[in-house]
Amino acid sequence: MTMSVPERKSGSEGKEEESEDESEILEESPCGRWQKRKEQVSQGNVPGVESASLAMDTEEGVEVVWNEVLFSDKKVFKAQEDKIKEMFENLMQVEHPNIVKFHKYWLDMKETHARVIFITEYMSSGSLKQFLKKTKKNHKTMNVKAWKRWCTQILSALSYLHSCDPPIIHGNLTCDTIFIQHNGLIKIGSVFPDASGKGRQHRDEQRNLHFFAPEYGAGEDDYSIDIFSFGICALEMAVLEIQANGDTAVSKEAIVNAGQSLEDPLMREFTQSCLRHEAKHRPTAHDLLFHRVLFEVHSLKLLAAHCLINNQYLLPENCVEEKTKSFDPNAVMAEIKHEDRQGVQLKYSHVSPLELDKFLEDVKNGIYPLMNFASSRPHPVPRALSLSQEQVETVKTPTPEPQETETRKVIQMHCNLESNEEGTKTHLSLFLKMDDKLHRQLSCDILPTDTSKDLASELVHYAFINEEDSEKVAGFLEDAISRHRVRALVSGSTQ
Repeated sequence: MTMSVPERKSGSEGKEEESEDESEILEESPCGRWQKRKEQVSQGNVPGVESASLAMDTEEGVEVVWNEVLFSDKKVFKAQEDKIKEMFENLMQVEHPNIVKFHKYWLDMKETHARVIFITEYMSSGSLKQFLKKTKKNHKTMNVKAWKRWCTQILSALSYLHSCDPPIIHGNLTCDTIFIQHNGLIKIGSVFPDASGKGRQHRDEQRNLHFFAPEYGAGEDDYSIDIFSFGICALEMAVLEIQANGDTAVSKEAIVNAGQSLEDPLMREFTQSCLRHEAKHRPTAHDLLFHRVLFEVHSLKLLAAHCLINNQYLLPENCVEEKTKSFDPNAVMAEIKHEDRQGVQLKYSHVSPLELDKFLEDVKNGIYPLMNFASSRPHPVPRALSLSQEQVETVKTPTPEPQETETRKVIQMHCNLESNEEGTKTHLSLFLKMDDKLHRQLSCDILPTDTSKDLASELVHYAFINEEDSEKVAGFLEDAISRHRVRALVSGSTQ
């Protein structure tokens, strides 16, 4: 199932008193981070959600959506509780720049009923359907480059979902559940489980029936229903609107006519392949990403940008800005030489640092995905967690007080060792990148008498890593320390 990201209701606009009333805090999450407000948001396409309110993320300082699923029968809830928890835990693992973020969930048990509350990203810029209507109203046509960029982003998200283990079927892809931001970033609505048994009621909405495959509901749905829905979205993006001719639903004839109106034969072939009646004959999201109308060899600039963003935690904070300042503007950055004619030179002065920053920001946000070449867990860039003085002291304490075991998975490790000027000791820093994009950094001093194995075990103990990862991290550290000491001996150091 899919959750459409809600929009504010506009009834209270311009009324200061009502606005103040709507900003009143009604409820807080158990951790105190999320604060529910009175202001409701439109939630027409979300199955099973009783209410959706605007909320504040007090940690990030941004608005989010507070969604509630109500179970009036506690016995029904108890029977499904384990399944509900498993589904929501899986939702929290979905991480893609072109999918609306699912932040957190918790259960609220009352005497008479039970609630599932979950927090999702708030998309304030509106749906793709609204954007297309405005574009048509202004008598404009769709830009082909923008169409290709949008299709690539949507397919990148679908390919990510379909390649999960087990595969995740979106199941509710329409132009109302796709959202576009001012910078051209596309996001599809979060995947939402059918926890309340009301999951398919939103498909009865006549104006969106044409987005769903003819075989929907006849058996077990697979990725092909998403491909059909995407085909309708791609067609609607190209023609701006598929005319219903006064009917409540868009007819098959209207869809055929819209497809035939496309002037580009490749675009026509692309959309028609998605809308094939036989589900088994539809291409996969992976196939569509390599269709001739979309596929292009990535530029070195784009590949370098993705590489920089994926490894940004290893670089100084303003490294791009500082590096561009140190370059000689007349220096040649790249050159193409021709034997029979004048070559081409690209100088540093030809590249604007502001344009470079804008491009890196767009890549980080997911506007230019690397499609199926991207990592299984795409960025955003992980946020560094600086240790407080209290935490630093805890790390240095020989016998730290018991703390909760770290349950997050380690997906990347980096170790740095630096000897002091006297050569009497070495400072070791361990960086651990976790699966939730946050990371931990620990450090200690190594004396010549310390053994690699003891140091590795001690630092892992301070990191509170779960059993599955602790041996891997300890082995990585022990090997790094040993190799550092071998290099020191070869170079003549006393270490």
